[in-house]
Amino acid sequence: MAQPRLTAPIKVAGIGAGYFSRFHYDAWQHNPRADLVAVADRDRAKAAAVGVGAYDDPAAMLRDQHPDLVDIVTPPDSHFDLIALALDSGAKAVICQKPFCGGLEQAERATALAAAAGVPLVVHENFRFQPWYRRIRREIEAGRLGSLQQITFRLRPGDGQGPEAYLDRQPYFQKMPRFLIHETAVHWIDTFRFLMGEPAAVYAELRRLNPAIAGEDAGFFLYSYADGARALFDGNRLLDHPAEDRRRTMGECSVEGTAGEIRLNGDGSLHFRARGENHWQPLADDIPAEAGFGGGCVAALQNHVIEGLISTAPLENEAASYLPNMRIELTLYASAESGRKIELTP
Repeated sequence: MAQPRLTAPIKVAGIGAGYFSRFHYDAWQHNPRADLVAVADRDRAKAAAVGVGAYDDPAAMLRDQHPDLVDIVTPPDSHFDLIALALDSGAKAVICQKPFCGGLEQAERATALAAAAGVPLVVHENFRFQPWYRRIRREIEAGRLGSLQQITFRLRPGDGQGPEAYLDRQPYFQKMPRFLIHETAVHWIDTFRFLMGEPAAVYAELRRLNPAIAGEDAGFFLYSYADGARALFDGNRLLDHPAEDRRRTMGECSVEGTAGEIRLNGDGSLHFRARGENHWQPLADDIPAEAGFGGGCVAALQNHVIEGLISTAPLENEAASYLPNMRIELTLYASAESGRKIELTP
């Protein structure tokens, strides 16, 4: 899709003022090439707390403000209608949080609407923008690991035990019929694709450990690649890992190749061990201090979109390129239900 070329500062309006929106709006307000002008939420007091123009009606906000970019930070079932509203308002770009829309069919319709309007629609899948994964990809591409053999991520946020699990932050987690993969592991569905490319087959085993929630909260999934490489997600929301902030990385990661291994620790630090050696050397001296969620990944994604709109450079995670994540998610649930490995259609 040919992207519109915009000039800074790009006028931004947000829809939704729930828990995670604070990271969006803080990042927009610290971006010198963006101007956050208004936020709409059905609870107008929450919108007003952001400190910009406040509305309880997104349609009125869009009519009044005419933003260049609309950032949608609302529950999935509202996404399609809000994307359509933003497109009808004349927005030149739309960012929408994940999980994307109320299912694959809605997501495909939203993607088609944006394509017909010639408007970039970006899914706010921010984990691939975490600085440690950007650095790991650079090291893979530079050949430091030799031939990549396996990536293993162990999700251990430690927030899922007991009847009060998730209630202090995102209580709707308890009621989601599909939880671990749909809400959380989708980040690694995308991150593994970012680091390793498209899998040839997938397999999953899922289980529910906490009876206080509706969906699964533990399990694993495996990507199999045509060249023999593997990517393994091993998730358990009841268990934790050593870190002052266990949500910073959500767990620990190992990236292994024929020439060595990179290890991601819970503080965001990276270390490399060459094959045949026992010494781990610090790798990432450019990992910033904590700045917002996940090493500043929200701001990094937003800045990527702003840069693309100004320079017309290609955008990551446009909706059309994100849809495979949703298809893989559905296949993982089908694998868990059937107990078999499933080949993916290229």
